[in-house]
Amino acid sequence: MNVENAALEALVTRTMPFGKYKGRLLADLPGNYLNWFAREGFPPGDLGRLLALMHELDHNGLSSLLAPLRQISGSKRT
Repeated sequence: MNVENAALEALVTRTMPFGKYKGRLLADLPGNYLNWFAREGFPPGDLGRLLALMHELDHNGLSSLLAPLRQISGSKRT
């Protein structure tokens, strides 16, 4: 699996580790929350990169591209 595929899979398996949406899949975070991070700054590291990627997908109306990955990942969450 290449880096891009791994990042997309992480969006449908990893959960938000803190804040108002703690425990929610990164792919399920609302657009206004992602927009807030885009304005205020994404957290450092892997989580910030994933949130920035999800923001780009959401902002450009491409969130539906994650649907096949959701089916593959099933209940796998970290």
